[in-house]
Amino acid sequence: MTAATPFRVGLIGYGLAGSVFHAPLIAATEGLALDTVVTSNPERQRQARDEFPDVTLAATPDELFARAAELDLVVVASPNKTHVPLATAALEAGLPVVVDKPVAGTAAEARSLAALAEDRGLLLSVFQNRRWDNDFLTLRALLADGALGEVRRFESRFERWRPMPKGGWRESGDPAEIGGLLYDLGSHVVDQALVLFGPATEVYAEADVRRPGAEADDDTFIALTHAGGVRSHLYVSATTPQLGPRFRVLGSEAGYVKYGLDPQEGALREGLRPGPEWGAEPASLYGRIGAGESPLTGGGTPVPTLPGDYPAYYAAVAAALAGAGPNPVTALEAAAALDVLEAARRSAQEKVTVSL
Repeated sequence: MTAATPFRVGLIGYGLAGSVFHAPLIAATEGLALDTVVTSNPERQRQARDEFPDVTLAATPDELFARAAELDLVVVASPNKTHVPLATAALEAGLPVVVDKPVAGTAAEARSLAALAEDRGLLLSVFQNRRWDNDFLTLRALLADGALGEVRRFESRFERWRPMPKGGWRESGDPAEIGGLLYDLGSHVVDQALVLFGPATEVYAEADVRRPGAEADDDTFIALTHAGGVRSHLYVSATTPQLGPRFRVLGSEAGYVKYGLDPQEGALREGLRPGPEWGAEPASLYGRIGAGESPLTGGGTPVPTLPGDYPAYYAAVAAALAGAGPNPVTALEAAAALDVLEAARRSAQEKVTVSL
C-alpha cells in the first residue's frame, strides 16, 4: 500500500506497552495507520481518544476480530499470558501479527505460532525494540569494523533502583502470568547477546527475589557461552542502588564501555514523538573505547553514539507487509531466546549449568 492507503492497524492493549511504545510508533510510521485500540479500561479509552481522536475503540479482542476484513495488522500489547491465545486468534482470522516480547512463555509455543503463521502465509513479528537502542546500534557498528579485535567477553546490564515492588502482573509470582525480570528485561538482554554473538551452547543463571513483598525474580544474572567462544554476562535487576555500565565489551585489542540507557523510552513516556534528532544523546554520555585504563579516569577515546531508532522497527514491518522487505524479528528468533530463558530458569532453580 502507499502512504495514501496505509495498512490499518488494530492494537490490543493500552497499558505501558500499548500507549508508550506501540501506538506512538505506529502513528509515526509512513504506510501504517492506527485504526483501532482495544481496551476495556475507561481511563485508557479516554487516553487513547485524547491522543488519537480518530481511533476506533473496542472493549474486547473479539470486537476487533469481528472486523478482521477491515484491518491489515494486529498488534498484541496485552499482558504476557495473553500473547499466545491472541496471536493465535489473529492469525486464524487471517491477520498478520506483531506481538510484544516475550512472544510466548515457552519456545515450543513460539515455534507453534511460527508454524501457524507460515501455514497461513502471514507475517508474525516480535517487538524486540531494543535491537534499535542507540548503544546497541553503536556496538554493532564497532564489531562490524573490528574495532575491538576478537571479542572475548560481553557484559550487559539493565539495572534499576526500585526498592519497593509496584505490584501488577509483571511482578506476580503466578507462573501463568509469565512475570519477573527474567522474562521481562531478560528477553531484551538475551536477544541482544544472541544477535551479536550467535547461538548459546551453555546457560548458567541466578534468579533471586530480594525485595520485601516481592513474588517474582527481581535480581537475576545469566551467563552464556556462545558457540563461537564469546562469554556473555547479563544482569537484570530492580534492586541495584549503584548502576553499572550498560555495556562492557572486552576484546583482544580494545574494550568498549557505555553507561546510561537509550533515551527513546524516556522520551516516549514524556509524550515526545519521533522527529528530527530523535534518539540522539549528548556527547557527555558517549561510551569510550580503549585499553589499559578505566574510562571513568579518562582512559580511552569517546565513541559518538549512533541515534537510537525504534521507528525503524515499524518501518520494517510496513515494508514486510508490502512485500518490500524481510520480517525484522521472526518468531523463530524469539524462540531461540526463549530456549535460553527456559534454560536460565531451570539453571537457577536446580543450581546447574544447562547445555543447549
